[in-house]
Amino acid sequence: MISNPIAHTEQRFVRLLLPSLLGLAMLTASLGRAEDPPKLPPPAPQADVTYAADIQPLLERSCFKCHGEEKQKGKLRLDSLENALKGADGKAVIIPGQSAKSELVKAVAHATKDEDHWMPPPGKAQALTPEEIGLVRAWIDQGAK
Repeated sequence: MISNPIAHTEQRFVRLLLPSLLGLAMLTASLGRAEDPPKLPPPAPQADVTYAADIQPLLERSCFKCHGEEKQKGKLRLDSLENALKGADGKAVIIPGQSAKSELVKAVAHATKDEDHWMPPPGKAQALTPEEIGLVRAWIDQGAK
């Protein structure tokens, strides 16, 4: 019986290389998913969003209990524009003009891998709605004033 070298090569490919390629593809896909942050709600279309008129009431309802005058978890105060812009431990949580990169937006949208950074923590206060997160994004994108 004469063996077919092409068929033999195909069999070796399937037996040896294909499982390795499939494993590599699955690993790459899972790593990509681990790195992809959850989608953020889009910025609201509202113009002239200000801290005093639009953002402070949201933060007062959902954030001041832990990040207000009496208590500052993580050394973060959100009860005034000045304090909010200072951030926590010298690290900005709001990057004016860049809401998608602002830690505050990621925290209120629960878009971080670490649930300890979700604000408010589930069950502690009323979470911001996607529309309210969009308003926070618009405020930050408009310069956080």
